[in-house]
Amino acid sequence: MKRLILSAVTASMLAASAFSGQAAPLAQPSAPQSSYTQVDWQKPGTHRDVKKRVIKKKVMVKRSHWRNGQRYSNWKRHQPVRDWNRYGLRRPGPGQEWIRVGNDYVLVSILSGIIFGAIAAQ
Repeated sequence: MKRLILSAVTASMLAASAFSGQAAPLAQPSAPQSSYTQVDWQKPGTHRDVKKRVIKKKVMVKRSHWRNGQRYSNWKRHQPVRDWNRYGLRRPGPGQEWIRVGNDYVLVSILSGIIFGAIAAQ
């Protein structure tokens, strides 16, 4: 008798869990049933179709016109760069200093103005 009652209880529990696991599909939302119409508050004729533009930047690498061993006669007109480490420049040697000319850093000799190196500024 106990076996019969236990098997009936387990069968009813399995049946209940099987039915509760299958949910009914949700009702799809329907169109609004009201009598109003949607109003566009923009002035007529000013609506523009806006498209997203993708702009690709062109990276141009300019080759500097500075050459090692070239003499730069106007190097005294430019202020020397004292904080060379801030700009990612190497330490100038004795008798050399970095100057900024336009968009370039130029390493020149203090005595003669001979160029020892040039780097484009960022």
